[in-house]
Amino acid sequence: MLSTSPQAVDARLTRAAIFLVVTLGAGAESEAAARSLCGDLAALVRGVGFRSADGGLSCIMGIGSDAWDRLFGAPKPRELHPFREIRGVHTAVATPGDLLFHIRASRMDLCFEMATLIMARLGDAVSAADEVQGFKYFDNRDLLGFVDGTENPVARAAIDATLIGEEDAVFAGGSYVIVQKYLHDLGKWNALPVERQEKIIGREKLSDIELDDAVKPTFAHNVLTTITEDGKELKILRDNMPFGDAGKGEFGTYFIGYARSPGRIEQMLENMFVGKPPGNYDRLLDVSRAVTGSLFFVPPATFLDDAASGDTATPSPPSAGESEAEAASTPPVSPDGSLRIGSLKKEAGNE
Repeated sequence: MLSTSPQAVDARLTRAAIFLVVTLGAGAESEAAARSLCGDLAALVRGVGFRSADGGLSCIMGIGSDAWDRLFGAPKPRELHPFREIRGVHTAVATPGDLLFHIRASRMDLCFEMATLIMARLGDAVSAADEVQGFKYFDNRDLLGFVDGTENPVARAAIDATLIGEEDAVFAGGSYVIVQKYLHDLGKWNALPVERQEKIIGREKLSDIELDDAVKPTFAHNVLTTITEDGKELKILRDNMPFGDAGKGEFGTYFIGYARSPGRIEQMLENMFVGKPPGNYDRLLDVSRAVTGSLFFVPPATFLDDAASGDTATPSPPSAGESEAEAASTPPVSPDGSLRIGSLKKEAGNE
């Protein structure tokens, strides 16, 4: 059982979303503004969400590696690091991002109001690096015409896939999230025969049924993005959404993947961009170009609640021979010394 309350990583899929990535300005005032928002984020969600009882508003806050060092120092989540660019046949670029806000609701006005309040609270402390408004497209399809998210885990499987456990007990209940914005060349894609499109994705376009292994190429998207360890598939939770600007001819998919280890998603991207084996890359990338890439840690909600007061120190896991009760009775030591109360065997299914 987790002693902390996670953020709503596994919140239900919604019709609307805003993905907001910002960079933190220099100086202690900017850092103080970010910590203050951490503590007030839940109240902002309640305030905006109260206007629509069935709106399903949620907001996940993620913190980048450099921002974590500035805001909280040590201890640091074990696998938190800057997003690593991947160069293969195509390139998964790394772009700036200190804070991520993943805002979801059944209506865009709720998302927009939440994003507006966040930016008003942060003010000059941040600069917007990227903002994308996503929408549900027919029956959960992307703009390429295929259903997106078919293999998402649910219920207990979603928790197991996304929430850190004893492998980094100090940050149990947290998660990692990687985001990328992909732009599609729809003209090039739509010129391909449907049969070719289906082999690139690995599923039938109309029915969403997975292709039989006998006809599915090794470069299919859902082959290269399936990761297994000791014969068990390692899942991630995705909440991808289409976005676009018809007037500008811009069409895309915003990828957002949550996992208890970023290594799962990084291996998927390695398979896609470099190939497995190298050169056997994801042909979807011939028409879909990654223009952003960032990695964030999603701390538990209880961590955010304590951030404004500085009470973000977390207890160390029990040492060998020490009971959980004994560990719980010992106050944690903060970074300043004061007292405060995948070796993965990757093979490749997630689309």
